Amino acid sequence: MKLIYCVEDDARIRELIMLALSTADFEILGFEEAEGFYAQLKKQVPDLILLDLMLPKTDGMTILKELKRNSVYSDIPVIILTAKSMELDKVKGLESGADDFITKPFGVLELLARVKAVLRRSGKKAPEEDVLEYNGLSLDYNKRTVYYNNNAVALTYKEFELLHYLMLNKGIVLSRDKMLSEIWGYDYEGETRTVDMHIKTIRQKLEASGCPNYIVTVRSAGYKLEEQAAE
Repeated sequence: MKLIYCVEDDARIRELIMLALSTADFEILGFEEAEGFYAQLKKQVPDLILLDLMLPKTDGMTILKELKRNSVYSDIPVIILTAKSMELDKVKGLESGADDFITKPFGVLELLARVKAVLRRSGKKAPEEDVLEYNGLSLDYNKRTVYYNNNAVALTYKEFELLHYLMLNKGIVLSRDKMLSEIWGYDYEGETRTVDMHIKTIRQKLEASGCPNYIVTVRSAGYKLEEQAAE
């Protein structure tokens, strides 16, 4: 049985989520704020976290960033829950490593569908190509590490998966829709701009480590991994 943590300060919403997920055969624990959540996290690591952004004391975005900075918890899938519908909040959440984003109010069926979709994607087996090398750039899938000439590159979960996919298909133009389907799942309802945003942050992080810009924009087509300057 999959274990899910729900960090939501609104008792009514938290109870509704817990009831819906427990009815769907998930083990679910709820937390009103960060303190109780962190205490339980040290005892047992869940399969997925539902995280509200607007929390007392420590906000959800801070919790998300702390999770992704910690190697023990960084691979836990996180779905952001928030009453905000501003695009900036979605961008910040995705940039910080969130796997999906649900805006309140939402239906129970939508919640269950997204939870199951994220769990399916996070449950993928590691590919046969455990370690990939490309002109000084090295990616170890099992260790979840990226280096350029021995300089570590810290990537979020989705950034790592996207770079891995590009390295697996080096020299091949990959469309935004193809990357969305492969990395976020065929049922992902977000925009293709999500891919652009992640490519941008990957480029910035690689550049900070001294790596040339290997990710090339192919106008009106998508992206590919190739050793040349971007357009």
